[in-house]
Amino acid sequence: MTTIIRIDPVNPEPEKIREAASVIRRSGTVAFPTETVYGLGASGLDATACRKIFSIKGRPADNPLILHIRSASRLGEVAMDAGTKAARLSRAVWPGPLTMVLRKNPLIPSVVTAGQDTVAVRCPAHRIALRLIGESGVPIAAPSANISTRPSPTKFEHVLQDLDGKVDVIIDGGDTTFGVESTIIDMTSEPPTLLRPGAFTVDDLEKYVGRISVPKSLHNGVAVGQPLAPGMKYRHYAPSKRLALADRTSVMLHAPEVARAARKRVAILCSMETAARLGAHDAQSATIIQLGSSSDLYDAAKNLFNAFRALDRSSAELGIVERFEERGLGLAIMNRIYKATGGLTVKNAKELAMLLGG
Repeated sequence: MTTIIRIDPVNPEPEKIREAASVIRRSGTVAFPTETVYGLGASGLDATACRKIFSIKGRPADNPLILHIRSASRLGEVAMDAGTKAARLSRAVWPGPLTMVLRKNPLIPSVVTAGQDTVAVRCPAHRIALRLIGESGVPIAAPSANISTRPSPTKFEHVLQDLDGKVDVIIDGGDTTFGVESTIIDMTSEPPTLLRPGAFTVDDLEKYVGRISVPKSLHNGVAVGQPLAPGMKYRHYAPSKRLALADRTSVMLHAPEVARAARKRVAILCSMETAARLGAHDAQSATIIQLGSSSDLYDAAKNLFNAFRALDRSSAELGIVERFEERGLGLAIMNRIYKATGGLTVKNAKELAMLLGG
């Protein structure tokens, strides 16, 4: 049985935090909100508890976890020889949606780091998360609170859908703020290397550490060998239904008529501006799922995973999603879209017709 604990995200009730923390201390699992997405947490110092995370999610053993700490002053408890840049960055942006990869403290179990000598660490900017970590008295290891490959959860309802009956506790703390996971930077390289784009942009972080290297692979979502951090190797964030990236806006504008001709139904995941251009359309052949304004990428990012889940709830056989410019937060949005589509791209109406016909 999973216990549901509803906690006020603005003024978390101490007795409820203590109840959830006691589960962490007893080697249990707790799903909790952060400012990015919901996390599935266990004691980061307890190898047995952390193995439960992998089992619950169906997560590959070579995909490392992120350790969540309650303040920058605790960094030395989980990492070694962080260096001046990492110290400066942690003081500047924590609590916040940034994860740093650093040399691990030997006390950290190898299951957390997938057997590597590095550890991914962050300090979340969410009152429930911070108080849960503090009351538990240990760093909390936590990937996203969903079944592996599924869209990350940004609402309590998403967590309940995926993990009810599988975890000890799910905290209902309302919706998350950013909607995409934290930015991950490898601080063991020089210059530091972007491993996963997220809520903090490269421009945001370069103010504190100078140039950050951005691998070309982040622009196409290709897999890597041994991942240093979550989200690098495997297909992620994907709805159960097929999802394709629209190479250009014209594909989406013609989608309702193509679907109608194929006697199929398509879902169009797009900005409000593109939705306005679609205008009146055949509701029997197309479902419009708006991501937000293309001029407000934070809005689009926050709604992205919920839109993926809305696709699964729809009657559409196929979803097509709009392309965003890969600058600033747009890089994080497109990274998630590349991962979710598995590289499937629709270039024109003919290709869309073939997909719907198949």
